[in-house]
Amino acid sequence: SRNSFMTGQYAFKSGLQHIVILPPQATCSPLNYTFLPQKLKELGYDTHAIGKWHLGFCKWECTPTYRGFDTFYGFYNGAEDYYTLSVVKIGGKDFRDNKTPVNATGEYSTFLYARRAESIIKEHDASKPMYMYLPFQSVHQPLQVPKKYSDMYSKVHTESRRTYLGMVTAMDEAIGNITKALKSKGMLNDTLIIFTTDNGGMIPYGGNNYPLRGGKTTLFEGGTRATAFVSGAGIKKSNIEYSGMIHAVDWMPTVLSAAGGTPDPTLDGIDQWDSLQKAGESKRTEFIYNIDDLKPENCGHAAIRMGDYKLIDGYPGAYQDWYKPDQVVSDLYKNVSINHTRPFDDIMMLFNLKDDPNEHVDLSNKHPDIVKKLKSRLEYYHKQIVPANFPSISPSSAPSNYGGFWTPGWC
Repeated sequence: SRNSFMTGQYAFKSGLQHIVILPPQATCSPLNYTFLPQKLKELGYDTHAIGKWHLGFCKWECTPTYRGFDTFYGFYNGAEDYYTLSVVKIGGKDFRDNKTPVNATGEYSTFLYARRAESIIKEHDASKPMYMYLPFQSVHQPLQVPKKYSDMYSKVHTESRRTYLGMVTAMDEAIGNITKALKSKGMLNDTLIIFTTDNGGMIPYGGNNYPLRGGKTTLFEGGTRATAFVSGAGIKKSNIEYSGMIHAVDWMPTVLSAAGGTPDPTLDGIDQWDSLQKAGESKRTEFIYNIDDLKPENCGHAAIRMGDYKLIDGYPGAYQDWYKPDQVVSDLYKNVSINHTRPFDDIMMLFNLKDDPNEHVDLSNKHPDIVKKLKSRLEYYHKQIVPANFPSISPSSAPSNYGGFWTPGWC
C-alpha cells in the first residue's frame, strides 16, 4: 500500500506484492520510481515525513530524505514497541531524526509524532506550500496505549479490543492537536487533509471489519476496502459519502494534481482530483487487488475488480469468515483456521459487489462467461508482473553491527 501511495504503481509491478518487507531483507521500493514528494519539491513544496516508513532501508538511497523528503522523524520497519521504539519479536532499536539515531524516552510514539508535526507547522514559512506525510504507527500491533485511553471503553469486554479503541482515540486526539496547530498558524483554510487507512483491520489484533468478509492479509473486502476522508481546501462539494471507485495507486497522481502538478499518464494511478472536488463520477472502472505468484507461503493468488464484479483466483487468505464486533478476538486467534495447503490454486470466486458487498454469494458457477472475461483481463496484467523481491534474511543487517540500531548500509 505504501509503495502505491508514494509511486502510483501497483505492488506487483514493483516486486513488493508478497507479504511485507522484513527488517533483515535487502530490498526496498524500486529506486527507479519517482516518489510523490520528489514531484512536489519540483513545485516548490517543503516536504516532511513523520512516522512509519516501511519502504525499505538497506541502503541510504532507500530512505525518506533520499526520496524527496526534507525531513524524517520516525522508524524504518513495519512494527515496533510504542514505548521502547524497538522492533517487535526480533529486537533492535529503530527510530530516527532525519538520519540520526534516537533513543527512546518511554513516551508513547503517537504523542512524539504529533508534537513533531505541531513543531514543523509552527516553524513553517506559511508563504510556501508544504506537504506532510504522517503515517501513524497506530493502530498496528503491538496493541499498546496509555491506560487512560483504554479505560474509556470499560464496557467492551475484550481486552485487545479495548486497547485498540484506546489507540484510535489517542490518535484522534493527536490529529486534533495537529489541526489546532494548523488553525493557530493560519494555514487550516488553505490545507487539504487526506486521511486513509492502508488495509482492513487485523482480526487477531483488535481489528473489526464487520459486515465485510475477512480482514487484513486477505483479498476479501474486509482486508482491502479501506475507509478514508478528504477535507479542506479545494473540496467544492462536502458532507457527502463518495461511492466512486478509487485505488491506493490513485492517491499519488491525485495529490500531485491537487498541488498544481501534472501527473504522468503512464502511471497505474488515475488522477481523481476533479472527481473528489465535485463528488463526480470516478474515472476508474477496474483495478487489481494483487497478483502474487510466490509460493508456498500463500499458495499464489490474484484478484481483480471490473465494474461491479470481483474475481479472486487462488488462495484468498487466512481469515475468510465474517467476524462480528462482539466476538472475543483472542478466542478468534486461537480458533481461526489457517490452512495453506488447501488446493486454492485452481479455485475461483466471483462476487457482485454492488448487490453483495459482503461477499456471501459466489457466482463463479452461475456466470462462467463473466469469470472468463475477468480472468482474461487478469492474464493481461499478469504479463506485466515483476517477480516478487522477497530475499532471504541478511546477517549483515543485524543491529549489533550498528550500535544496536537498524541502520542502512548493508546492501
